[in-house]
Amino acid sequence: MKKIAFFCLFISIFSFAQIQKVEPAFWWKGMKNPELQIMVYGKDISKYSVDLSDKISIKDLTKTENPNYVFITVNTDEINSPTFIINFKDKNKTVYSYTYELKNRKPNSAERNSFTSKDVMYLIMPDRFANGDEKNDSQKNLTDKLNRNAPNGRHGGDLRGIINNLDYLQNLGVTALWLTPANEDNEKQTSYHGYAQTDLYKIDGRYGTNEEYLELSRELQKRGMMLIQDYVTNHWGISHWLIQDLPTKDWIHQFPDGEGKYGFKRSNYRTTSQFDTNVAEIDKKEALNGWFDTTMPDLNQSNPLVLKYLTQNAIWWIEYAELGGMRVDTYPYNDKTGMAKWAKAITDEYPKFNIVGEAWMYNPAHISYWQKDSKIAEIDGYNSNLPSVMDFTLYTDLPGALKEEESWDKGMIKIYNSFGNDFLYPDINNILVFFENHDTERFNEIFNGDARYYKMALSLISTVRGIPQIYYGSEIGMRGEKSKGDADIRRDFPGGWKGDAQNAFDPKTQTAEQKEFHEFSQKLLNWRKNKDVIHTGKTKHYMPKEKVYVYFRYNDKEKVMVVINNNEKDQTFALNRFAESLNGVSSGTDVISGKKHPISSEKKLTVSGKSSLILELK
Repeated sequence: MKKIAFFCLFISIFSFAQIQKVEPAFWWKGMKNPELQIMVYGKDISKYSVDLSDKISIKDLTKTENPNYVFITVNTDEINSPTFIINFKDKNKTVYSYTYELKNRKPNSAERNSFTSKDVMYLIMPDRFANGDEKNDSQKNLTDKLNRNAPNGRHGGDLRGIINNLDYLQNLGVTALWLTPANEDNEKQTSYHGYAQTDLYKIDGRYGTNEEYLELSRELQKRGMMLIQDYVTNHWGISHWLIQDLPTKDWIHQFPDGEGKYGFKRSNYRTTSQFDTNVAEIDKKEALNGWFDTTMPDLNQSNPLVLKYLTQNAIWWIEYAELGGMRVDTYPYNDKTGMAKWAKAITDEYPKFNIVGEAWMYNPAHISYWQKDSKIAEIDGYNSNLPSVMDFTLYTDLPGALKEEESWDKGMIKIYNSFGNDFLYPDINNILVFFENHDTERFNEIFNGDARYYKMALSLISTVRGIPQIYYGSEIGMRGEKSKGDADIRRDFPGGWKGDAQNAFDPKTQTAEQKEFHEFSQKLLNWRKNKDVIHTGKTKHYMPKEKVYVYFRYNDKEKVMVVINNNEKDQTFALNRFAESLNGVSSGTDVISGKKHPISSEKKLTVSGKSSLILELK
């Protein structure tokens, strides 16, 4: 009897051993698009026939040139049970089986709220923020081990560290948390940034687990906050198991005259080729199909299997982790037709869901091309379906505006001119505004740690149209010089590790310098939370004079006046120039100090040197 039981157990184990991967591992009932494509991976698995239990029909069965893959498409609306069995058969004999689960969706999942101009987005590089669980610092199955002394090594920050410091973020005034990719990145070195992912359905073990990722999302929701996932559609890590055994040769872009096993050729990074009417096809091909780096194979979104995989994976994370939005890396490097389908599939499923794309370009016409319903893109007959883009024009112009001597096209006029291009964007309130991120020089480095410049910049992005985004540590004055390498702009947050000499998470133990940055940030961002006039109000701005830039945000109920004085000395100026915006106004209250100022077109106003003044007008 024992021999029979052992034999049955052996057969069962053997059956599942040959099915090495099923992705997605489970799905949900009740999706708007009921079509589900299940990828099954196992040695020579395509030589078998496939059927499903309960007489469930297979809508489509795709086998590729690689015999280790089968793609099974079903209509989930036709499946009535919570589970069904996928059988692989040799003639009439079942060789392998997999029990597939269809879960019930969370109520109102499709109508979930997402980030808007009401929010403040805080960008974290998880490895460098806080180490809440030292047990996961290194993993047996992951190559890059803990080495906090190595600038490009793993430092041990994780999801638990973020969860442990959510009160700090909430008190700061943050409402949306953007993490650089947290999925597994098992490259041999410099894996901490996460952009060379090797498993799209698994959180990197050095950060924690899928369950902890969901826990973080739910803890944020308890605080009225949300989790934003950094999604990468353009490339994966070369160690990704799918790259190591490609389902199809054209799953990634390979150049016949390229280098190595996969025909590597580096991108020329000229993404204006996506819409340049004068472009040479070879330049366009090398821009879009070229790789970011030797360890980042370029995905082919024009391959329907690739596009379906990326689309389902994104939806899987939204549904599983209860996400509040996505930021998409290197957006213009993708096949734009495929990405328009990708974005539409997600927003069809979640009508309120916001996705912001990184279109790192310097011309506002080029950036606005990528926002949904762009009039510029209509010339091509194209619509990206991408709700939001990042304002790289403002990011580029802001440091120069604050550093340069004034002239016809230099100094504060750069900010004025930047906002003069707002008409190009179909949804100007839904663009991300920022002065730094994980790829740029630290703003506080540019200005040698001078808090005055930080305050002016934060005042600007917190009060103009759009969604302000700040980078972890800026609110305590963190610095970093990109010329020293990316690691220098991604330093560890002080106090995130046991034994750190100083803890900046606790206002009581912040240095005087950190406290100056933090208190201003906290006051301003919390004030902004409930200001509809800032979130959705109109803008009227006045040409800068004598290094002073003035603009108003207004709606039917409120007016806010913002003054940025880039002079070293105090400036006193008459307000009669702003009469059209000051009609009916008699006073203004400084949102930072609480001080009241008499305000009318007959008055004068004095603003301290190198400072901003934000006044609620009455």
